[in-house]
Amino acid sequence: MVEWTDFERATIQDIFSKMDYEVVGPAALSRCLIVYPWTQRYFGKFGNLYNGAAIMGNPNVAKHGTIILHGLERGVKNMDNIKETYAELSVLHSEKLHVDPDNFKLLSDCLTIVVAAQFGKAFTGEVQAAFQKFMAVVVSSLGRQYH
Repeated sequence: MVEWTDFERATIQDIFSKMDYEVVGPAALSRCLIVYPWTQRYFGKFGNLYNGAAIMGNPNVAKHGTIILHGLERGVKNMDNIKETYAELSVLHSEKLHVDPDNFKLLSDCLTIVVAAQFGKAFTGEVQAAFQKFMAVVVSSLGRQYH
């Protein structure tokens, strides 16, 4: 079980309460698909992913980016039981979708960059550490079925 400090809990909750899911989610997923083009293979039904402009303007990418953030919100609400929170998603991604679990880390990194850009100077080293700890626990939980 992960131990969370009061600061970490408050920080994670604060970040997600201030985040515009319809901006941050699509931006993070778009960044991931552009920077790591091999991740596009999981989104074949999304239509045109030919270049950065197409990805950034793709409504399916935007919708899924928002869905991802709502999924992360479930973890924020269940910080003491993140592994169980994502158990079904772990099975889905490993057994049905066959997603390479390393891609969760790539998306996590892209999300961190987008959040840092959105929050600016408020995204201090301490805030980043708390956010990345949360994301590391989520990534580990999503990859749990693979072990």
